Amino acid sequence: MAPSRRMVPIVGLLLLIAGLLTACGGSSSSGRAQESPAGFPRTIDNCGKRITIEAPPERAASLDQGSTEILLSLGLADRMVGTAKWTDPVLKELEAANATVPRLADNAPSFERVLAEEPDFVSASFVSTMDKVSSRADFDKLGVPTYVSPADCIKNNQGDGDGSRAEPLRMRSIYGEIRDLARIFGVAERGEELIAELRGRLDAATKDIDASGVSMLYWFANSESPYMAGCCGAPGIITEAIGAKNVFDDTSKEWPQINWETVAGRNPDVLVLGDLTRKSQTAETAANKIEFLESHPVTRHMDAVRNRRYILLSGAAMNPSIRTVDGVEKVVEALREFGLVD
Repeated sequence: MAPSRRMVPIVGLLLLIAGLLTACGGSSSSGRAQESPAGFPRTIDNCGKRITIEAPPERAASLDQGSTEILLSLGLADRMVGTAKWTDPVLKELEAANATVPRLADNAPSFERVLAEEPDFVSASFVSTMDKVSSRADFDKLGVPTYVSPADCIKNNQGDGDGSRAEPLRMRSIYGEIRDLARIFGVAERGEELIAELRGRLDAATKDIDASGVSMLYWFANSESPYMAGCCGAPGIITEAIGAKNVFDDTSKEWPQINWETVAGRNPDVLVLGDLTRKSQTAETAANKIEFLESHPVTRHMDAVRNRRYILLSGAAMNPSIRTVDGVEKVVEALREFGLVD
């Protein structure tokens, strides 16, 4: 079959970039080794793959909001050439830095769109995002190292419901991602400072909190066949941190799709609702979710709906990211306002 007209410029672009990379490597390999910054080249184990970083990246592309906000928090905006796949507005304290970095796409960008920025490093929060753009092997062929969040790699990404986990996710996986990225960029001290800040906030939020009598449900998106949190992802970190119970902790799927009759039957005390600004599913915003819950013949009779016990979280807070700590803080604050904990 003859290639489409769209494939021709892509192939040309790949060949051009490959040629440039080969030329650079062939002409100055010894000089580059001599000029490597202290501690580089650096090799890091990532998701069963060893990646070698010759020098701190200067043209990084981040394919998910979670990865982007880590890099921005590490003060690396001036070394980023693009971001993608956003569920929410960027953290307020990162707005100015984020405004200096081009957005390649609101969702997953094309391979050629990423390559057009001539990246020297590509990171992603999710295996699925990286796969939608291209395989890590394809980036390897162009000499571009890639990194995927360990929080996603340690789960089984096969099947529906965004995969499943054999073991509960822990904050140490998120801290490990911060530490890895900080080392890759040669800013290890900044990474440790960010980890210490997050740990301090988490300790402060959960001090003396006991929500053992509170049942919760996490709804990410979709009204026809809603994605509800299973036991062991980022919502599991939030629930365990405060001692509450997730009414769907009997499934290890990350985000199983569950019918409304089953949801109503679990009748949680509190509904944690994703308040997303993306536009890829139905009922993305919290306002749309609440409107649905209060008008649906089954859900409108749930205790949490009748008492309007809603907690609104960003999509990023319900995914493994630095925002998960925000999620803990907001859930604790809301439970106190509802009078469900002291």
